Amino acid sequence: MASPAISKSPLQRLSTYKTTPTPIVTATPTPVGNTPLPRSPSSPPLDTFSSDPIFSTFLSPDFNPTQFSSAALSSGSAASRIEKLQEGLRLLDTQLRNEVLSRHHDLLHQLSSIKVAESSLSSLRSSLSSLQSSVRRARAELSDPHRVIASQTHQLNNLHSTSLLLQYTIRTLRLIQKLRNLVDSQPDSSKWDLSKAAQLHFEILTLYNESHLSGIDVVDTELKWVTEIGSKIREEGMKVLEKGLESLNQPEVGLGLQVFYNMGELRGTVDGLVSKYKQIAVKSVSNALDMKAISGGGYGGGGPGGVQRHGTPQIGAGAKTREALWQRMSGCMDQLHSNLLAVWHLQRVLSKKRDPFTHVLLLDEVMQEGDQMLTDRVWDAFVKSFASQMKSVFTASSFVKEIFTIGYPKLFTMVENLLERISRDTDVKGVPPALTSEGKEQMIAAIETFQTAFLALCLSRLSDLVNSVFPMSSRGSVPSKEHISRITSRIQEEIEAVQQDARLTLLVLREINKVLLLLAERAEYQVSTGPEARQITGHATPAQLKNFTLCQHLQEIHKRVTSILAGLPTVAADVLSPALGTIYGVAGDSVTSLFQAMLDRLESCILQIHDQNFGSAAMDAAMDNNASPYMEELQKSIIHFRAEFLSRLLPSSGASSAKTETICTRLVRSMASRVLIFFIRHASLVRPLSESGKLRMARDMAELELAVAQNLFPVEQLGPPYRALRAFRPVIFLETSQLGSSPLLQDLPQVPYFIISIHGGLKICSHLFRGTNLRLSSILCGWILKGKIRYGKA
Repeated sequence: MASPAISKSPLQRLSTYKTTPTPIVTATPTPVGNTPLPRSPSSPPLDTFSSDPIFSTFLSPDFNPTQFSSAALSSGSAASRIEKLQEGLRLLDTQLRNEVLSRHHDLLHQLSSIKVAESSLSSLRSSLSSLQSSVRRARAELSDPHRVIASQTHQLNNLHSTSLLLQYTIRTLRLIQKLRNLVDSQPDSSKWDLSKAAQLHFEILTLYNESHLSGIDVVDTELKWVTEIGSKIREEGMKVLEKGLESLNQPEVGLGLQVFYNMGELRGTVDGLVSKYKQIAVKSVSNALDMKAISGGGYGGGGPGGVQRHGTPQIGAGAKTREALWQRMSGCMDQLHSNLLAVWHLQRVLSKKRDPFTHVLLLDEVMQEGDQMLTDRVWDAFVKSFASQMKSVFTASSFVKEIFTIGYPKLFTMVENLLERISRDTDVKGVPPALTSEGKEQMIAAIETFQTAFLALCLSRLSDLVNSVFPMSSRGSVPSKEHISRITSRIQEEIEAVQQDARLTLLVLREINKVLLLLAERAEYQVSTGPEARQITGHATPAQLKNFTLCQHLQEIHKRVTSILAGLPTVAADVLSPALGTIYGVAGDSVTSLFQAMLDRLESCILQIHDQNFGSAAMDAAMDNNASPYMEELQKSIIHFRAEFLSRLLPSSGASSAKTETICTRLVRSMASRVLIFFIRHASLVRPLSESGKLRMARDMAELELAVAQNLFPVEQLGPPYRALRAFRPVIFLETSQLGSSPLLQDLPQVPYFIISIHGGLKICSHLFRGTNLRLSSILCGWILKGKIRYGKA
């Protein structure tokens, strides 16, 4: 065991004198503590200590006497070691003695300085004793009066506290007596002056707590009664408040709020009411969508009318369960309406009522700046729960999903009616409404999942119907009128189902627009475009009959859908305008090639007018009642077109009515107008033109008018082309001098007129070739070549 640390040995202390020897300096008397003692030179014998194997051990900083003794004893030469040590001790004593002798004067001087210091301290000690005695006398003179003053001050403080306590006690008892008198004056608690009673109750409790009256028996005894009365006041105040909120009675709500304001519990009471209405709203949503409660199956799912897994009712109970679900949803909307209206009424009274004494607005006591409105709290809680429940039933209950998807218009109408009722009932001037536009959008967004499913279902129903009527696998089949009627009837049903709401109507119309585009695409795929569709010489081919049927079907669809849109806003027509335009275009394209072929044939007949001789002056030409050969051919072509083609395309009656003009009617009108204008332009180029030729041309015009009126279109309804034809007949009989002032020129096409001299006579040649590739110079110079006329688009 290691021995405890031992202080440095004399040998260790003498190790400080191993420096180089310095000469001995004579000590000069100096003040005590200013100059250190001069060092004497080390004795040469001491220098051997550091090199001696035995003494050098003592100079080590970690010297251990125990280890040294054990080593000496175990070496077997302990006696020699002891003798060696004794010799060293004698050497050290000699050295110390020499040191003392060398510093004798300095030590004496230090000793004299110590004596002087002791003398100074003795005089200071006497002064301190005198000071202490003075302090003791002062303490004896001041302590007793201070003790008396402290005692009397404490006694006065107690008397003051007792006096205040008595005052507060008396005041509290008086307030309690006032409250007792108020309560005893009317046994029926519903007839108490609740506002005054609440104020007294609040003052009593406030005084009791702030004045620390606890422990006073007379007050504690009365306080139990005060607490009981306070409970009755709260109960009666809540009855008045809830009754007022239920009936939307402002005075009753104001009284109830004043009661709780006087009791200092207004904020907590209002927060409690809001939380209550929030819980009722959330619970109403859960109850409305509780399939077990709806189906009446209890906790078991196997009984009649019970609910199976995934919210599906038993077989045979679907209709009853569906009706019960809608009834519960209606009740949920009514419950939310009444709850939100009550909270809005509470908020309205809070924003108007002020305390009659402090004039503090009650709403400021309930809400701080930046707090959410009371109605927003209830509405947000309901919408959050409603959205969560709707999302849950959409994914977990296939039965409810199907009901709300198919009956989405009804669900949407319920939500819209709820929002409209709330907005209408809370639309009061100077009061914020219960719902903001953001709140309404949140409610609509909560059922957006079913809206998407409903629109997809609507598109699927109509698309399937179109695909069944126009299958891609069978190009040659033509749908019947019943098939087309089914499509238009289904479109009408889809629109009527959502017609009550403009927004939902537009969404459905967008889906219908897609279906109509699909229908137009399928119908265009069915249209025949080969040579058979353009032939006009024989009977109508099967390809043409097929095109006629498609055109009529598309016209019927266009007509029916347009009539449906007549009862809708203008924006509805804008939504379906692309699809209706496409259907109209496909219907026109199905017969356009045929009409173009017929028009080309009629124009080629009219061009034969240039092969006729209108310049002969023979009387038989003037007296001939027969029409010109080209006109007879033109009439035959028109009659043939009417019998084979137009009779199948045009309605049986009323075809010329502008209000019911169909695509084919428009094409026939255009063709009839083109024939008249084409005839006028080329008739104006005929020359020479004799008097008999004029008569013959007049007969041709009469025949043309009759043929067009009987077989193409009523000429009276053609407008400018018919008036031009009627004006051109007398113009050819006018003299040159009469042309400038003739009003008949106004009915001719609005193009320049040129007077040309032909065979010494003046004739009028109306340049009616706007858009033609005939050159004006060739006309003026009489260089009218038949090739140009026949191939020019005049």
